[in-house]
Amino acid sequence: MTSPTFHDGAPNWVDLGTPDLDGAAAFYRDLFGWGLIPGGPEVGGYGMFTLDDRYVGGVMAVSEDEAPSAWSVSFQSPDVDATAAAITKAGGSAAFEVMDVLDYGRMGGFTDPAGAYFGVWQPKEHRGFGVVQEPGSFLWAELYTPDVPAAATFFNRVLGWRTDEMKVEGTDYTYTTVHPASAGPEASFGGLVRMGDVPSEAARGSHWLPYFDVADVDAVVAEAKRLGGTETLAAMEVPGVGKLANVADPYGAVFAVMKPEPRQ
Repeated sequence: MTSPTFHDGAPNWVDLGTPDLDGAAAFYRDLFGWGLIPGGPEVGGYGMFTLDDRYVGGVMAVSEDEAPSAWSVSFQSPDVDATAAAITKAGGSAAFEVMDVLDYGRMGGFTDPAGAYFGVWQPKEHRGFGVVQEPGSFLWAELYTPDVPAAATFFNRVLGWRTDEMKVEGTDYTYTTVHPASAGPEASFGGLVRMGDVPSEAARGSHWLPYFDVADVDAVVAEAKRLGGTETLAAMEVPGVGKLANVADPYGAVFAVMKPEPRQ
């Protein structure tokens, strides 16, 4: 089992907004083996997805009038109020006021200058993921943005990220990876992608895309289709990285699945 180590600035949570909580819970149960701990009225019905009794993400009902069904990614901060001020100063904006969530932690929701939504979580009793980098759990996050250098500058200012350029084997493509300032490239947790490089994602505007680890990409994609989902980016092998595909659940929330190659 992987015991997550959280660095400030790195992802420590993902959550799903969906118009059909029961239907989404059934889809992800059959696809990834997730359980659901329903949320009570004190948390607005916000539930917890689990894998073998370990937290893998959250879920809440969101009407189609409120927002489209989507996954979002949250990043750890030791002081969400200070991060909120830095975000505003750097050209981002708040989607809602910073708030305490009982004794679990303190949170804020924001958009970067290109309009991509992201969360910031200051943990108290709830640290975040209970498992990562195992089949059925969080693996990676990508930001689709019209301007990669501008996004890198913004997140460096507000979350302290550092970037590295990775040449994809056998191609001329250079992929920008990100890691916390407090750790080296071996702690990379995501990448920045120019929207035009992936047309299926460009159509959704600037956004974050979570990746989930799987043992067999083709089998998971086939199962997602059987359960009413769709494949939005055909499965492909990326040399030196692994095999991946993008999938939408039956309500339109898009995520990626990947069988990674061992990190070098």
